[in-house]
Amino acid sequence: MRIKIKMDHMDGEFNNFIMVWTIAASTMCYCHTIGKFIPQGKTRILAVFPAILILLLLPLRLTSVHLGGPTSFILGWLSTFKLLLFALGKGPLSSKPPLSLSYFIFVSLLPIKLFQQHQPSPSNTQNNRDSQGISLKPNRVREKADECNLTHIPREDVSRNTQNSQITKNGHKSSPVNYSFAIIVIVLTLLIPIYAKNEILHPKFKLFLYSLHMYIGLEFILASISLLVRKLLGIKLEPQFNKPYLCTSLQDFWGKRWNLMVNQILHPTIYEPVVNVSTRVIGRKWAPLPAIISTFAVSGLMHELVFYYVKREKRTFEAWEPSWDSMCFFLLHGVCLAIEVSVKKVLKGKWKLPRLVSWPLTVVFVIYTALLLFLPALVRSHVFEKEIKELNAIVEFGMDLYGNYFLKK
Repeated sequence: MRIKIKMDHMDGEFNNFIMVWTIAASTMCYCHTIGKFIPQGKTRILAVFPAILILLLLPLRLTSVHLGGPTSFILGWLSTFKLLLFALGKGPLSSKPPLSLSYFIFVSLLPIKLFQQHQPSPSNTQNNRDSQGISLKPNRVREKADECNLTHIPREDVSRNTQNSQITKNGHKSSPVNYSFAIIVIVLTLLIPIYAKNEILHPKFKLFLYSLHMYIGLEFILASISLLVRKLLGIKLEPQFNKPYLCTSLQDFWGKRWNLMVNQILHPTIYEPVVNVSTRVIGRKWAPLPAIISTFAVSGLMHELVFYYVKREKRTFEAWEPSWDSMCFFLLHGVCLAIEVSVKKVLKGKWKLPRLVSWPLTVVFVIYTALLLFLPALVRSHVFEKEIKELNAIVEFGMDLYGNYFLKK
């Protein structure tokens, strides 16, 4: 009886999941049509606003962590920001020639970005300008490169990671992808029996397991979506993660390695406008600093919104009572990153910590602050307990299903 009740709830949740994404796809068809007839600017913003409102309301129909969490992250955050950029004629949805309807739906509703060809680095740009009789000071070139690294992935890194995820000439996948997926699946499988002994685990160790589960689960979901799209459309996509556990600085972690889809959405929506405004006030050299803090503040606010979606128990609107833990986490990292960038500008590359020192310092700082500020809000809201119950329900359903199958045999 208990399994039947759980399965009835899962069936209802899955039906709502299909309904939510069907409505979202229909909404993007409407937005694609708007792009053909309404020019970018205020008029298109007004036309797109109802679609943004629908995307913000759709995650309210889901209450599970495993279905509602990714849906709220994608629809409530990424897709809404993509539509805002689309209304202004920017972002991944605005291209020349315009995207076809199928590509528009995939790019707007999924955390993917079409692979772009290698673009000249600042050093190459300097060489080209020198050949034309125009020169840039070395410090200025290095400064421009640092600013690009705040929120952009170097194209050579993108190319290298994308090649690892493509089909080789012999028709087989490269081994790094196979190994990565295998490791992720194994770790996720091992976490289930560990959660069964939740009562005897130390609270700090449980927080560490939760953080590990969140990272691996997020990377698994995003990588699976990317793999599915590549198979369906036969296109190259840029990676969502770039081995964040190898980061050697906060700039390296947030700018080149962690959740790069969010990185590439926040850059044109928040970072660039604030840089443009700050340049007129404090000059180009220091303009990235308030832009960094503003970008992290918006990221913290959107994480609070995602937390609101995930912690709900009913498929209705509930009063939003943010804990502000994640906001504090991202503001702290924004300030620390701004300080790091300032120090680099002052030192001008003359001195930096050895990799053997900077790597453990960065990893420990990120993990410690996440355990201190980011995860406790989810623990207080019993999100992880709900997630464990969902995993146990899936395991019980699988065991019951296969048990009945073998009994019939």
